[in-house]
Amino acid sequence: MSDKTIDNELKVYRAKRDITQEELAKEIGVTRQTINAIEGNRYNPSLEIAFELAEYFNCSIEDIFTYE
Repeated sequence: MSDKTIDNELKVYRAKRDITQEELAKEIGVTRQTINAIEGNRYNPSLEIAFELAEYFNCSIEDIFTYE
């Protein structure tokens, strides 16, 4: 089994926009708990959610998520 992880900068991007987890969740159609779990590295989002986040923040998926 690989010990590689997916890290993210979602909290940083959210802070730049000065929006809450709840606001972001509503914008992309998920729950606040999902955003919280992604930010806490307890949940790796589906590709669809990753694309939604990248589109919302007008950046690439790789800008938000890194595979290490």
